[in-house]
Amino acid sequence: MPTDAPHPPFLRALAQLPEPLRPAVERHWSRYVESAEREQVPVAGHPEFLRGLCRVWAGSEYVAQWCAREPALLAGLQASGDLFAADAPGELLSRLDRHLGKVLNDDHLAQLLRTFRRREMMRIIWRDLAGWSGLDETMTDLSRLAEHCIDRALGLLDTWQRKEYGTPAGADGTPQSLVVIGMGKLGAGELNLSSDVDLIFAYPEDGETRGRRPRVANEEYFIRLGRRLIAVLDAQTRDGFVFRVDMRLRPFGGSGPLAMSFDALEEYYQEQGREWERYAMIKARVVGGDRARGGELLAALRPFVYRRYLDFGAFESLREMKEMIAREVRRKGIEDNVKTGPGGIREVEFIGQAFQLIRGGRDTRLQERRILQVLRVLAERRYLPEFVSRELAAAYVFLRRVEHRLQAVEDQQTQRLPDDDLGRLRLAHGMGYADWKGFLEALHGHMETVHAHFDQVIAAPQAEAPAAESGGHAELESVWRGRFDAGQAQEILARAGLDDVAEVHRRLEQLRGGTTARVLGRQGRERLDRLMPLLLGAVGGLEAPARAFFRVLDILEAVAGRSAYLALLVENPMALSQLVRLCAASPWIATELARHPLLLDELLDPRSLYAPPRGAALEDELRQQMLRVPEEDLEQQMEHLRHFRQAQVLRVAAADMMGALPLMKVSDHLTEIAEVVLRQVLDLAWSQMALRYGRPTGSDGQPLESGFLIIAYGKLGGIELGYGSDLDLVFLHGGDPDGNTAGGPRTVANGVFFARLGQRIIHVLNTLTPAGVLYEVDMRLRPSGASGLLVSSLDAFAEYQREDAWTWEHQALVRARPVAGDAALGARFDGIRRAVLGRRRERGALAREVREMRQRMREALGSREAGWFDLKQDPGGIADIEFMVQYGVLLWSSEHPELLRYPDNIRILEGLAAAGLMDPADAELLADAYRAYREVVHRCALQQEPARVEEGAFNDYRQAVRRIWAAQLET
Repeated sequence: MPTDAPHPPFLRALAQLPEPLRPAVERHWSRYVESAEREQVPVAGHPEFLRGLCRVWAGSEYVAQWCAREPALLAGLQASGDLFAADAPGELLSRLDRHLGKVLNDDHLAQLLRTFRRREMMRIIWRDLAGWSGLDETMTDLSRLAEHCIDRALGLLDTWQRKEYGTPAGADGTPQSLVVIGMGKLGAGELNLSSDVDLIFAYPEDGETRGRRPRVANEEYFIRLGRRLIAVLDAQTRDGFVFRVDMRLRPFGGSGPLAMSFDALEEYYQEQGREWERYAMIKARVVGGDRARGGELLAALRPFVYRRYLDFGAFESLREMKEMIAREVRRKGIEDNVKTGPGGIREVEFIGQAFQLIRGGRDTRLQERRILQVLRVLAERRYLPEFVSRELAAAYVFLRRVEHRLQAVEDQQTQRLPDDDLGRLRLAHGMGYADWKGFLEALHGHMETVHAHFDQVIAAPQAEAPAAESGGHAELESVWRGRFDAGQAQEILARAGLDDVAEVHRRLEQLRGGTTARVLGRQGRERLDRLMPLLLGAVGGLEAPARAFFRVLDILEAVAGRSAYLALLVENPMALSQLVRLCAASPWIATELARHPLLLDELLDPRSLYAPPRGAALEDELRQQMLRVPEEDLEQQMEHLRHFRQAQVLRVAAADMMGALPLMKVSDHLTEIAEVVLRQVLDLAWSQMALRYGRPTGSDGQPLESGFLIIAYGKLGGIELGYGSDLDLVFLHGGDPDGNTAGGPRTVANGVFFARLGQRIIHVLNTLTPAGVLYEVDMRLRPSGASGLLVSSLDAFAEYQREDAWTWEHQALVRARPVAGDAALGARFDGIRRAVLGRRRERGALAREVREMRQRMREALGSREAGWFDLKQDPGGIADIEFMVQYGVLLWSSEHPELLRYPDNIRILEGLAAAGLMDPADAELLADAYRAYREVVHRCALQQEPARVEEGAFNDYRQAVRRIWAAQLET
């Protein structure tokens, strides 16, 4: 076809473009056809393909020009099919290896990489602008292109350099290789069409080369290798460049050594690492060299990035970074930048990375490089509302597509919107809009949404506003800073609603000038200065403000060594409000928060704080937490279990103190928490034991799936657990007493396996760790008490209960029930319990034994101080009611087996009344007294007071309980 002849399919495709975009595309077409004919390359002619061609060339001068210069490029992409389908895994790397072929030297490598990059960039841009690929494919392809070019170039250069200098080695002679860490968008796999690649070079150990003379220090070797790699990738030649390389994110920036040993890197980040470097390291990934050793390095640096506590100080750092960027934007007049402008790409990333820095150490699902995945996790974990995550993700995709269309025009690194009409129309058309106005409305909508969410998450105006504008706390700030004399300060505190102002002022002075404030450091002191006026204002309206203030102050002094907790309260006024409210209500809660400051996280969301989960939701929450811990890390598993239990109990206590839970529900919640924890502990211990010894065998010689049972007695068994209750437990097994374990590296007798399993469970529950004790455990109710086996077989337990157990042990059995372990074994236990408790007993002898046991308990545990009534042990109290219930079950369950259905006192009382064995009015009175007593016991626990009241309290209940006691057991 002659060059100047009309080409109807092309003209029809061209006509679909907006008229101002057609002339440039038509010029490119003429040049392309001329070059193709000259080089005898087939001209693209399929109508559908030409429609895509016009769209692509309208959006990318870069692609259009290279098609005209080298029409064989386009023909090759068409003929190979690479243009029309997404790459399969490994396909891009295979193409690169074929392209490099028999590369000769650095210059030849540089040339081949540039021609390969040109082909692949044409393919990626074409598929993007034609609408044949989505954002994820485009970013992934670009990131893989950079990674493969880096890795293959490094491998070749290292091979050539070793021939010249020898092989770098560690102190023990182990060969060393360079590790290339990709940062930023390359590390995250989110590279854009014209990104720099941010790199850090590292090597495992200092040493020197071996095999050639003279020897060269490893540092010198790897610096030379790094320089060669940068030159091959970055140098501008007649073929262009491969990727611009930026090394400024390395330690000490441009003034630091180009390559550092692992030890030097770890020391730098531990001692000198700055907050922005934590932010940068979130996306770090090995992209070249020794990947195994590089993975070890990143694992060692992870604690620098992700703190094990909640680090709300990250907000301050991110705000400072954002303000630096904003100042630069204002200075350069580039507010129309879709990356750094208000509501741009950077703000979406900051939102996600703020949560990563704050929570990533505790929630490993946030240790994710890709921002869209981070946003999904934030919604799933309810750190962000689902609609916020969805809006941010939609905006991010839109903005990144805009960025790609801006950069596709000339293969230039830009994020600025065009200011010329043709450029604006090109961008609007490339984004699927008919005109600039429609596109700009959509763009502004996304950016305004992002900026609004950014302000909600990052800006924290309550933390940044001057005191005069922040809730009228200017005078309180001056009091805290010591600008008034004592009289003036106390007058201001009184006006703010505080009582005991002299003592409040004294404590303020003591804190400001004391050791706590002195050791905080500059940043911590600034946070304390911002927090104290907020705290004084928050307590002012309470019923006993000074008391609440002192309790919160004790917490602040306990946690101030980690000023991130101060940042949490400054950044979250809701958390501060809940802290003040709960500390005012309960010193026990204040003490728990001071002992375990990780619990401050629970104050952030009142919706979850005052609505503790139940049942499957509770189980799932623990399961999700444990999934974040490596299976082999028992220490971390124990810490997570402790924090889970503490957090759940705090939620129950908070709901209890605020009147959101009735008494019976409080015990239900506390009981369920213990059961869920016990099931998890048994699973952990069983898994660890089975890995070592295999599984114990049953009577048929086959390995058991479980064969272990945890029986709860006492308050846990009776579903009446309190805040400070121990767990009364008995361990049973159903294995063959004469059998051995099977299927593990070592074999032991079944009895040994179960004994060690029981010991492991006790260890997990009882061991004091930095997070405290999981539960105090009492095992004295097992057969033969403290002198008996830690774990008994179910048959031995049954025999002991039938032949040797005392009456008081049968009383305890009334409240016994399985809470974890083998369900079939649990059913067998229930049968044994029913048989033992359902035996016929002589009334007089039973009443005498119960009275004698009760008398011994009163003498040992009852009130020893006149004027007080011990709710649990004094006559007419809780223990009397419990003993009457147990007596009734032992006496009458042989004829009324329905009494054995439930282990809790309230429902047994209802059963006694329903069976006509107790006057219904008496049963109801005992149940009311029992509930009233236990409610006060709960309150005493939360107020950290003994479970007692003044002697005149509950007099009617006490007299009635004693009357019924006499009628039941003394007649």
